[in-house]
Amino acid sequence: MASEQMKSVASALLVLNLCMYVIVLAIGSWAMNRAIDRGFIIGPGYELPAHFSPIFFPMGNAATGFFVTFSLIAGVVGVASAIVGLNHTRFWSSDSIPSAASTAAIAWTLTLLAMGFASKEIELSIRNARLRTMEAFMIILSATQLLYIAVIYGASSSRRT
Repeated sequence: MASEQMKSVASALLVLNLCMYVIVLAIGSWAMNRAIDRGFIIGPGYELPAHFSPIFFPMGNAATGFFVTFSLIAGVVGVASAIVGLNHTRFWSSDSIPSAASTAAIAWTLTLLAMGFASKEIELSIRNARLRTMEAFMIILSATQLLYIAVIYGASSSRRT
């Protein structure tokens, strides 16, 4: 009985995480596209400025490039983790726990890394509403992904007893 309740909680968290990771990917893709389109272009015969950064984003601050890059990586791994997790909730057996738990842990650590850059970006200020939304989502995803990991480990330990 408790295992079925954990299964429904895990499924709800997976759907929530999947939706949030897709939104992070959409906003991050927009930011990356804008940075590529409006980034620093240098013509022939010119030299790079002294403080040129290869991760330059025309919106945001000095942490924006790192934040967007790692958020995109965390988003892709998070979506993959959600797909593996949905497969685990479909079968809900001890054979599928290791793959679901390991991909969830990898996605969580990458999300924590992106959240660290989000907190640095918040500290430096000067960012637009889309970046603030992505920051908030990464902070929320750090908690919900950890909660999902706790739920599948809790369900696996309750099945053994």
